[in-house]
Amino acid sequence: MLRLKDKYKKEAVSAMKKKFGYRNIMAVPKIEKVVINTGLGKLSSGKTAEEQKKLFNYVIDNLSQISGQRVILTKAKKSISSFKTRKGGFIGGKVTLRGRKMHDFLEKLIHIVLPRSRDFQGISPASFDKNGNLNIGIKEHIAFPEIFPERAPIILGLEVTVVTTAKNKEEGIELLRLLGFPIKH
Repeated sequence: MLRLKDKYKKEAVSAMKKKFGYRNIMAVPKIEKVVINTGLGKLSSGKTAEEQKKLFNYVIDNLSQISGQRVILTKAKKSISSFKTRKGGFIGGKVTLRGRKMHDFLEKLIHIVLPRSRDFQGISPASFDKNGNLNIGIKEHIAFPEIFPERAPIILGLEVTVVTTAKNKEEGIELLRLLGFPIKH
């Protein structure tokens, strides 16, 4: 089985050049970065400062284990009373992966996490935006092999965004399909 980076260089580039008529290798779309984030709105509201601190540490630890990189806590840009958020309050965490860590994470996502997800039947083409970027929602972070379900008191939902340099949705879908993403036809 080829690694993701090798698969891109050996198979995807030539197939994309053939299908879309690129003349230069540099014009072929590639994966630029992967952003993993989670929100804590409902979990953190109505808790004391000490309980919130424990919750944020839990999120940081789990996302760090999943991504292999330090997590940044995200703050609310404005106050919204119906969500019980205050401007400047922590509302989630995110990680941006590039390079080798990105490729390792994507291989784990394709070959381990998505098949382990409950009721997974493939990625819908509707999950792509008009620029060819993919957004996947993962309901349970315990699908990742680094997380032990027995030790997870709280189950987090994650959003994974795969950002590509594709110019449109069709190019993005084809690129990720060639790299082995389980995309529905």
